[in-house]
Amino acid sequence: MTVNAMTAQQVTKKIVNNEPLFILDVRNEDAFQDWKIEGKSLTYLNIPYFDLLDGVEEILDQLPNDQDVIVVCAKEGSSVMVAEMISEEGRNVLYLQGGMKAWSEYLEPVKLADLKDGGELFQFVRIGKGCLSYMVISNGEAAIIDAARMTKIYTRFAEEKGAKITHAFDTHLHADHISGGRKLAEQTGSTYWLPPKDAGEVTFNYAPLEDNKAVKVGKAEIAIHALYSPGHTIGSTSFVIDDQYLLSGDILFIDSIGRPDLAGKAEDWVNDLRETLYFRYNELSDELIVLPAHFMSMDELNEDGTAAEKLGTLFSNNHGLNIEDETEFRKIVTEDLPPQPNAYQEIRETNMGKIYPDEEEQREMEIGPNRCAVR
Repeated sequence: MTVNAMTAQQVTKKIVNNEPLFILDVRNEDAFQDWKIEGKSLTYLNIPYFDLLDGVEEILDQLPNDQDVIVVCAKEGSSVMVAEMISEEGRNVLYLQGGMKAWSEYLEPVKLADLKDGGELFQFVRIGKGCLSYMVISNGEAAIIDAARMTKIYTRFAEEKGAKITHAFDTHLHADHISGGRKLAEQTGSTYWLPPKDAGEVTFNYAPLEDNKAVKVGKAEIAIHALYSPGHTIGSTSFVIDDQYLLSGDILFIDSIGRPDLAGKAEDWVNDLRETLYFRYNELSDELIVLPAHFMSMDELNEDGTAAEKLGTLFSNNHGLNIEDETEFRKIVTEDLPPQPNAYQEIRETNMGKIYPDEEEQREMEIGPNRCAVR
């Protein structure tokens, strides 16, 4: 029997298409419980690699014969060895190429819409990390919003579309992943935009992204309007694109809301969070399509793998938008919080330009699930 690799892209396609897949995860139990590949039609078996060094005979009857079996580990090496042992027992098996590190870094571009004047809007789904970034293309120009640090996918995608990247935006100073916005600006000669209230400690030059700022992308004049929306950070800024799409950053998600504590200011920012969600956003059109910067779970994705929903629907269905009692709201977003993102302080300092970790250090800093949300 042969052992073949399955790429992160192929796994993503199976998840989006709701195809069955059996995952034998050979990482330690704590790593598996903290963060794993998720999907509606996935089945799991977690057996640490060191428990399989003497052979795989005892687990063979737990592996199905009627669906693909993929072995997963942190970096790839252990999964290849376990897959080879299973293959030697006469079973077909796959392994995840690049391991969970590759899973963390893979971005799937999905077209969201054609814009009014001939432009296009794309969502880049970082399915293993729960991050979402966006590209607006119009008349040979492109703008990137909330870019991941893996910038090649954006430059290659824009090149394939015949577009030059002219703007890179961050909705806020990120704490869960390293931004690729400044790097993109350096690589492409584009303008890097950052909310000034989040930039008090940055060490680099940037263009201040302020309330009601309109940035044109292309000759079609697709406007990206900034909407000051503090709460997750003091500078958090949303975008309204083409009068149809609300890019909400980490303030509002499909089934959850942003947490205010990642800069140590939960008590200070909780009122801003409520003001943004319950008043500023409530003044916007219910027909706006909300496009968040993250998703918390696979349940928040649509059938096509995108995260998008009308604002009016979220005001009806999102629990975080329906907490009438202010004391209860304050308690939920300041006390009943999930664990903070791994290395979030170092990630914030990297995004400020205070420290410069190498590529492998950046990978390690980002390992783990998205933890920007409260619900």
